[in-house]
Amino acid sequence: MAVPKRRTSSWRRDQRRAQNFFAKLKVRALAECPNCGEMIMPHRVCPYCGYYKGKQVLNKI
Repeated sequence: MAVPKRRTSSWRRDQRRAQNFFAKLKVRALAECPNCGEMIMPHRVCPYCGYYKGKQVLNKI
């Protein structure tokens, strides 16, 4: 069974864990809804007006 030759330092351990944290901080790409003009995530139904690709998918009141 493999055993580490040296103990992983706290700096190295924290640097490895920090990579996941910084990945979550990235700004996701947003697109403008052609129907209502709100900023939405691309390739998804607009939560504001309920339209996707020019068709009403959700019934919004």
